Amino acid sequence: MEAQILKAMLMYFILPIWLIGGVADYLCHRRSSIETTSGWQESLLHLVQLTEMGIPILALMFFEVNSLIIAVMIVFFVLHEATAWWDVAYSHSRREITPTEQHVHSFLEMLPLMGLLMVIVLNWGQFLALFGLGSETARFAIALRQDPLPFWYIVTSLTAVVLLSWLPFGEEFVRCLRAARSRQ
Repeated sequence: MEAQILKAMLMYFILPIWLIGGVADYLCHRRSSIETTSGWQESLLHLVQLTEMGIPILALMFFEVNSLIIAVMIVFFVLHEATAWWDVAYSHSRREITPTEQHVHSFLEMLPLMGLLMVIVLNWGQFLALFGLGSETARFAIALRQDPLPFWYIVTSLTAVVLLSWLPFGEEFVRCLRAARSRQ
């Protein structure tokens, strides 16, 4: 029963709130005129962060969770955190980062951690096995999910990711490139 609750929270709480947080972050960037301040360099970091989180999300949607998938999730979470730090370190002297945007960033950093921890709890044996602990043998094979997510959920989620993440941040990047070209 608890496993079903955690899966539902991942699918219907963590991912949607994360997407809403991304839209809020995009709006903060737009409000601060990112194209005339920190520019395409910061915007590129946003696209990198989307990719760093997109890979684990796709892995969770389509592949059986084992030690390999958990390791991939951990690595990409750490990379995402490093890129987020780089993003703020680059941007803070070039544009105003408001308290609202800082609060949005805290959501965008903690929601992936919450998701990662839920996946670890759901797959505790494989998490321990990753470190040579517990009774399970670590599995590193890539295999499609034995219990595939509903088709409607995959289509809806991926559509939402494109509409609420890739399109806005892609538009931001193009807007920043255009502004850089017009300054030259």
